[in-house]
Amino acid sequence: MSTYFNIKLVFEYFPQILSKLPVTLAIVVFATIAGVILGTLIALIRINKIPVLQQFAVVFVSFMRGTPIIVQLFIVFFGLPVLLSKAGIDANNWSTIIFVIVTYGLNLSAFMSEIFRSAIVGVDTGQKEAAYSVGMTNWQAFKRIIAPQALLIAMPSFSVNIIGLLQNTSLGFTIGLVDVIGEVRAIGVRTYHVLEGYVAAAIIFIVLSILLNKLFSYTENKLQTKLTRISR
Repeated sequence: MSTYFNIKLVFEYFPQILSKLPVTLAIVVFATIAGVILGTLIALIRINKIPVLQQFAVVFVSFMRGTPIIVQLFIVFFGLPVLLSKAGIDANNWSTIIFVIVTYGLNLSAFMSEIFRSAIVGVDTGQKEAAYSVGMTNWQAFKRIIAPQALLIAMPSFSVNIIGLLQNTSLGFTIGLVDVIGEVRAIGVRTYHVLEGYVAAAIIFIVLSILLNKLFSYTENKLQTKLTRISR
């Protein structure tokens, strides 16, 4: 049985695999930033029903939510350099991680836009009217009243999507990215011991998921406390 699985190798491979964790975390951080910004813009476009942009946003969200992310990854990896070449930009020598971040940022923005749109619409209209009655502008009302409450509503779904993003980064190896899973596959090719590497990777992802869950729970509780104080 030890021929197929050697527990000692799990601990031996662990430092090598862990050394690639910054690559995985970089994807999560930058894709989240891009996804939140673009997702917020798409949500506001759809809520305000901006002509042309609204129709484009609907098609974009439908495509990103309706196709496998691995398909999107290959489209971006092979299609983005061709598209940019039309504008005189050579992307053929770009690092693989850039294409991964772009893909996951676009994918996440589609899901975030729906989460944010539902959360913003879900805020009681009386809150907006109260803000306007005290002389707030649309932006002030959104920033001080609507956005914090919408964020609290969106937090559970937001956290699920970010943890899902962390897990989906494992597909980056399909275009040559050497992250946590990419290193596992490289070790498997060299040593013919694949299972041990995946066990080590599973431990890393489980620990990260637990930490993210705790972070989001803490953030949600702090936000809830802050909103409670404001409402008094």
